[in-house]
Amino acid sequence: MRLRARRLPKAIFDVIDGGASDEITLRANRSAFQSLWFRPRALADVSTRDLSTTVFGEPIAMPLMLAPCGFARMARSEAELAIARAAGRADTIFAVSGSASYPLEEIAAVATAPLWYQPPLSKDGRVSEALLERAATAGYRVLCVLIDTAVNPKRERDYRNHLSIPLEVSPRLLLTGLTNPMWTKDFLVGKVGHRGVAPGLGRARMAYWNFARTVQNMRPITFKDVAWIRDHWKGKLVLKGVTRSDECGQMVDAGVDGIVVSNHGGRNLDCIRPTIEILPEVVEAVAGRMEVFLDGGIRRGSDVVKALALGARACFIGRPYMFGLAAGGEAGVDRILEIFRNEIDHTMALTGCRTIADITADIVTT
Repeated sequence: MRLRARRLPKAIFDVIDGGASDEITLRANRSAFQSLWFRPRALADVSTRDLSTTVFGEPIAMPLMLAPCGFARMARSEAELAIARAAGRADTIFAVSGSASYPLEEIAAVATAPLWYQPPLSKDGRVSEALLERAATAGYRVLCVLIDTAVNPKRERDYRNHLSIPLEVSPRLLLTGLTNPMWTKDFLVGKVGHRGVAPGLGRARMAYWNFARTVQNMRPITFKDVAWIRDHWKGKLVLKGVTRSDECGQMVDAGVDGIVVSNHGGRNLDCIRPTIEILPEVVEAVAGRMEVFLDGGIRRGSDVVKALALGARACFIGRPYMFGLAAGGEAGVDRILEIFRNEIDHTMALTGCRTIADITADIVTT
């Protein structure tokens, strides 16, 4: 915490760390995990463990994936390029935000593991269709559509810091950056000479306008939109932002392949129930007809094991890898993934689970 806070200006730290309104859901996401207790199995042979699993039949090394986080350049200029390379080394999935700091083709060019894409859907169907074609041509396997952001959220830390999202290169931002000159230099200049990174203010401004277009196109996503996407996308389709079970049947009927139980990490609407509490009823409603993933509040490998025990196929993290990126660049993301992998393995060993299939509901209790 100290390292990431020291490198980032306070306003930027708050953008990543903060939540909506009173941040009740932000805190509840964590406290809900802390209210779950393990019931370890005794006398299990866990001398070796296998963390590998599959997502839509695609093998990954562990049940942890990297969630889409917009404008990652605010943490480090290498941004999504560094994240994609780290995900490849960890042999897991990176879901790229539609408001990424680099074009989706550049990110795909450095990736060595499967990529998902969260598209910024335009009000103009022709623009959206062209974007989906670009994603398919670049090799993205899964479309992850955000359904819980009809309007720009109210994040009061940003208001107090007089900061607009997306970050505009402005005198106020530069003044904020004076407290952290290393961050300012990296944000404006970039990592000169780093393979695949075009340094300079022009890159920062291009990333800003990409994010700005996403915010301008923000609108409610309806089942009519889902039907349109299903007609125009031949790969797997996932909806992210599901917070209730009674809508899941209609999603199955619409041809959706998977859902992410997510309250946007407490960053959109405050006072939504913690996702780990919502997960069991969603899993029951889906009844194996779709793959279910969890996002929100994951801070430890033990949290991942708890979510899998309650029926999640795999979990997403966002803030942890963004702070890893801020603190150590690409190596920082590597380190975050290594920590999670070690903690998942450690928890499996101590709960009597040799494989991911062994992680079942009987190992947790409230």
